[in-house]
Amino acid sequence: MLPKRFAILIIASACSWHVLMAQPTALLRDSLQTLRNQIAVSPYSTELHLKKAAVNLQLGQIDYALEEYNLVLQHEPNNLSALFFRAYVYTEKRLYDFAFNDYAAILKHCPFHFEAMLCQSQVCMRSERMNEASDILNSLVTLYPDSATAYVARAGFEEKINQQDAALYDWERAIELSPNNNDYRISMVRLLIAMNKKKRARKVLKQMEQMGVPHALLREWYQKAE
Repeated sequence: MLPKRFAILIIASACSWHVLMAQPTALLRDSLQTLRNQIAVSPYSTELHLKKAAVNLQLGQIDYALEEYNLVLQHEPNNLSALFFRAYVYTEKRLYDFAFNDYAAILKHCPFHFEAMLCQSQVCMRSERMNEASDILNSLVTLYPDSATAYVARAGFEEKINQQDAALYDWERAIELSPNNNDYRISMVRLLIAMNKKKRARKVLKQMEQMGVPHALLREWYQKAE
């Protein structure tokens, strides 16, 4: 389990991120100036630097955000919020080895951190470290067998390396765990069509109609499954 103090750090930063996403640019710039003023008064406030980094990210200022995360980590090398979001910045900058290392630092303290494992697997995929990505995703499914997201992530990886049968199994498991998620069903339909299992694809589409999805929204997929 994720230690409570670390979970709070990650969740708090994530919540701040989502609140900021809803703000227009003008408000974000106002927030940025306010945070600059506050940091001038309290230059060693981790909370203020993390908030400023979040605003920088929302304004597309990833280099400034990186500076803030680096500053936090100079003083608090094990600050998981800073590590987590710095890894995101490194990924955006395609500095995959640095991103991998930051996720690894999180996992050193929280070996079963779901989001860190998931993101690290995506970094491995982007940098063509397929064996490592496979190992991480297999571990994720083993550790979280009741997580639809874990199966979805592994299914996407398996499709990428053309392991269609394995991907189909994982889409089935994801749907079993999250039966009301029609996005998962559409992904399985797409895979079934690619595997030339069109009869089964039509069956899944029919199930979606029975669940209340309008036929008009599925017409394109029906046509592909003919």
